[in-house]
Amino acid sequence: MSYTSFNRVDGQYVPTEMAIGPWGHGQLGGTSLCGLLAHELETHRPGDDFTPVRFTVDLFRPVLNEPIELRSEVVRESRRIRVVDAAIVQGGQVRTRATAMYLAQGEQPPGRVWQAARDLPVPTPEQAGPVGGPPLFKPGERDWTHDFASAQNDERLCVWHNLGYLVDFEPMSPFERAAYIADATSMTCNWGTEGIGYINCDVTMTLTRLPAGTEVGLRAVDQVAAQGISVGTATMYDRLGPLGTCVVDGLANAQRQVDLASHAAERMVKVNGR
Repeated sequence: MSYTSFNRVDGQYVPTEMAIGPWGHGQLGGTSLCGLLAHELETHRPGDDFTPVRFTVDLFRPVLNEPIELRSEVVRESRRIRVVDAAIVQGGQVRTRATAMYLAQGEQPPGRVWQAARDLPVPTPEQAGPVGGPPLFKPGERDWTHDFASAQNDERLCVWHNLGYLVDFEPMSPFERAAYIADATSMTCNWGTEGIGYINCDVTMTLTRLPAGTEVGLRAVDQVAAQGISVGTATMYDRLGPLGTCVVDGLANAQRQVDLASHAAERMVKVNGR
């Protein structure tokens, strides 16, 4: 079964249970917020021959479980580049902001350039399941699984999503899909033996192309942490190969470690009404 994160009501976006974050029922999760900001930024895309090569979100205030107003503007435009800003507003106050840089697509330059070797595991279609189903996890060398508890360890994690809807049960665009999953970099990189203890304060996604199809994966590349601050880096990819890189900065919230397995189970109960 597929669910949506927001419904449009009188020009605003009203969150559903699917948009609620793991830090408390009163505020929204970063994945849905990133997808919603991409939804707004995309209204200014110059055309299909432009790629959103960088998407940056500053999550500097909690976004409440209340109706959302979206604002956006083009701040720079030329023949080969467009930069767009967007913001989530509640009660007249900007609570989260984003920037997208669009670059014109073109011909690859001649010559060979060094590229890192990448092992990007992909689940079978049967493992991935239908659009809108739960995410898959692959800790270390283990097989893919939908079991959230399997990822609560200190092994390198891969996460695979097959997303359905974001707003009003409308199919997600490739950019919305990538932006939504970009925020999951925090989960992919910061999930450890005691759950997640970092709140991500920003997300930066860089893309060379948009994802093909409905499935997108993340593979942890690195996690560096000191003095209550973490930096997580992941490769974003689909069934055709790498798309780009995602980076998140996190602040420690050690007194409120999140057990994502419990959170996921509780959210499904609320969404299903039982």
